[in-house]
Amino acid sequence: MRNDQPNVIVEKSIAFSLTIISYCEVLEQDKKYVIAKQLLRSATSIGANIFEAQNAESKADFIHKMKIAAKEASETLYWLILCERSSSYKFDQIIKFN
Repeated sequence: MRNDQPNVIVEKSIAFSLTIISYCEVLEQDKKYVIAKQLLRSATSIGANIFEAQNAESKADFIHKMKIAAKEASETLYWLILCERSSSYKFDQIIKFN
């Protein structure tokens, strides 16, 4: 990863992960452990794969890691849709993305 310039996608993925971590803590307080665990894993995996892609061994390796991040983002969206549509999950009051 180049350290001489800010990397917008890395910074946004870190900010997103921190938002999800906070939301999952709320879910765990409400004893929504299963969804919290699934959401936490998929959401933080996005940033982990993006971060890892910055040190890819080749262009193909970079693309592969970014595609994994995209798949994790899709899974994260699924869990967030479930939280949003479920009447027993706090969502609108908690989730605020930048």
